[in-house]
Amino acid sequence: MAFYDLPKPERDQLVEKINQDIAADLSLGTTEKIRLYFSDEDTYIRKTGYLAIGKIFYSQPKLQASIFSVLDELMTSDDELVRQTVINAAGEIGKFHFDKIEHFMNLGLFDNHHRVRNAVIGSIKKMGEKNPVPVLQWAKPYLKHSDKEIRREICHGIELRGRTHPQDILPLLKELEFDETRRVSDTLVHVLGQIAYKNGCLKTVVAHLNTWQNKPLVEKALDEIVDVHNRYKKFAVLSQDEAIAYIDTHYKS
Repeated sequence: MAFYDLPKPERDQLVEKINQDIAADLSLGTTEKIRLYFSDEDTYIRKTGYLAIGKIFYSQPKLQASIFSVLDELMTSDDELVRQTVINAAGEIGKFHFDKIEHFMNLGLFDNHHRVRNAVIGSIKKMGEKNPVPVLQWAKPYLKHSDKEIRREICHGIELRGRTHPQDILPLLKELEFDETRRVSDTLVHVLGQIAYKNGCLKTVVAHLNTWQNKPLVEKALDEIVDVHNRYKKFAVLSQDEAIAYIDTHYKS
């Protein structure tokens, strides 16, 4: 039975059991139960597993060395679900201690399975929101990587920080303004749209776009920003007409 097929009291009991089993494995230096939960087909079982690692890391410091040992071992697993969950667990730790898990992100970014690479993107998002300085410092060199998918994934990964603090990621995004790969430029345009509709963000984004030199790309980004203000009108601070008026007044084409 899937996690969310269970009644809430049974889900709560299962979460407690997973937490206890993982803590016991870590205390004993074993991986049997952790491997079982990390490889489960149910997304929510795996999520409970990696959240448990994060909770234990912060609440039981004596188990931190064991956590890193176990994660290092499981990162060599042939099962992409296990490796994916390792990355997600490392991301929980990286919210406050990025230096301790940076090597997991480096490994995951070049994993041969998309699930693991996508876990890196998700982890960059959640870590960048809480711990932006080291995460963005780590991300910046990858924006010049020869592999277009690495550039695209990093661009996507830093998006969440930009939704509330666009000024933090705009200089990094500018590194991609002349990227010739369509998938990368499309992602760049998408991210510029996503970071422009919350309170005060449009002003910051438009001011920065005034410093960009690739005018055709900027025009695409502005069209996306206008469209986002319609698609997300329930969440956008400005109406689409107000966004258009602001751009017309403040963008120096």
